[in-house]
Amino acid sequence: MARRLTDIVLALIGLAVLAPLLLAIAAAVRLRDGAPVIYKARRVGQHGREFRLFKFRTMVPAGGSSVTVWADPRVTPLGRRLRRLKLDELPQLLNVLRGEMSIVGPRPEDPSYVAIYTDEQRRVLSVKPGITGVAALAYADEESLLQGEDWEATYRLTIMPAKLQLELDYLARRTARTDAELILQTVAVVVGHLGPRRQSH
Repeated sequence: MARRLTDIVLALIGLAVLAPLLLAIAAAVRLRDGAPVIYKARRVGQHGREFRLFKFRTMVPAGGSSVTVWADPRVTPLGRRLRRLKLDELPQLLNVLRGEMSIVGPRPEDPSYVAIYTDEQRRVLSVKPGITGVAALAYADEESLLQGEDWEATYRLTIMPAKLQLELDYLARRTARTDAELILQTVAVVVGHLGPRRQSH
C-alpha cells in the first residue's frame, strides 16, 4: 500500500509539473507525424495480465516487431529525438495512475516474448512493471546492441535473459531506498541526454 500511495503521488506530481511539456510533445507529434499521438502497445503486467502501455508515437503506423533496432527505419525524425531523451515514455504516468504500472519495476514485455520465459524468469511478473528499473538503466542504449540480421536472436537469447536476471537480483534486495536511488539515477540519465551529443570520429 505504501508503494502504491507513493506511485500515485509521484505520478500526479509528474503529470502536473510536466503538463506543458506533455502538451508540447503531443502537439509536435500531431503536427509533424499526424495521428495518432499516443501509441498503445500490448504488454504483460503483474500476474501475467495484459494491458495497453501508453507512449508518444515515435514510429510510422505500420506493423512489425515490438522491439526497436538500431537505425530502425520505422522511427520518425521527431520520434528519434524523443526516444533518445526518453520523453516518449512520459505518458506511462497514466498507466501508473491506472494501477497497471509502478514508477520503479521491471520493464513490461511484449506477450510474444513473455511466452518463452522460463518458470524462474516469470517471477518478474509477481510485481508491477515500471517506467524505470535496474535493467532499463543498464540497457538505456539497448537499440545500439540490436544490429544486423540476427538482432532478434541477440535480443531473445542474450539481452532479454540478462535483463530479466538483473531484475530478479534486484527484486531480492529491493527496498524503498533502492527504488528512490533508481529514480534519481534515471533523472540523471535523462538530464545527461539533454546535453550536446558527442561527435563520432
